[in-house]
Amino acid sequence: MTSDIAYFNGKFLPLDEIRISPLDRGFIFGDGIYEVVPVYNGVPLHGREHFDRLQRSCDEILMKNPHTTDEWMAITMDLLKHHPGNQSVYIHVTRGVQSKRDHVIPKGLPNTVMMFCYPLASPSKESVENGVACVTAEDFRWKKNHVKSISLLGNVLARQVSVDAGAVETIMFRDGFMTEASASNAFVVKGGTVLAAPQDNLILLGITYQLLEKLAKDGTLKLEVRPISRAEVLAADEVWLSSSTKEVLAVTTLDGKPVGNGQPGPMFRKMHALYQDYKSRLGRKDAVAA
Repeated sequence: MTSDIAYFNGKFLPLDEIRISPLDRGFIFGDGIYEVVPVYNGVPLHGREHFDRLQRSCDEILMKNPHTTDEWMAITMDLLKHHPGNQSVYIHVTRGVQSKRDHVIPKGLPNTVMMFCYPLASPSKESVENGVACVTAEDFRWKKNHVKSISLLGNVLARQVSVDAGAVETIMFRDGFMTEASASNAFVVKGGTVLAAPQDNLILLGITYQLLEKLAKDGTLKLEVRPISRAEVLAADEVWLSSSTKEVLAVTTLDGKPVGNGQPGPMFRKMHALYQDYKSRLGRKDAVAA
């Protein structure tokens, strides 16, 4: 096994040997989409759901998908033969290389496809036990955030807001209502009910978001999907982050002020336990895995 083996346009080769044309539309325009699939001990967590979302992103930007979900899964499993243990599989698909720079979408270009792995870093024990700090900001990004686009400059700038404040994430608001964080979905708990932002074009509907919905139902936690005002977020009993790499994390400080009592709350503890139990069952018949 070679630790740096990647997949590029039909071939497996060392990552540092991959060369991409400067006329690739992904490089010139950010014209492409991506996915990140978490893998625990060789088993992708909801891999098929990630590739189904990749198809939806392709459809939204009028780009052909070079592979079916079954084909994507097969390539993923072949790539994972070179990368044992817990991994993040990064999938990057652009519209391809054209002969000249032109905004008009060309017809018939073969996609550029790249996949590589890097170690999956689960949340630290300290962050789970103590929670994390976040800040708020206005959501200044475009209105197609449901597309998992490689054009991530807006998210990069939003994330930098939290970096500059010494925080872990930036929770964003548009017209006074919570959308999501720069690289996470966000949840609010108030009065024993978990609140989640609408599954519309203003957020990237996370695979983990959907998993938390399922776990809430299975664990008899009340969950409502509806618009959440800024005032509700600031007065919340609990605030959570979720993503493929963060799993589910409690936000205990928001804009320098404690959330609730400043400690991870009981609803978070229950959801975190449900999530960890779900992970432990990956690969068994009673788990909804890849």
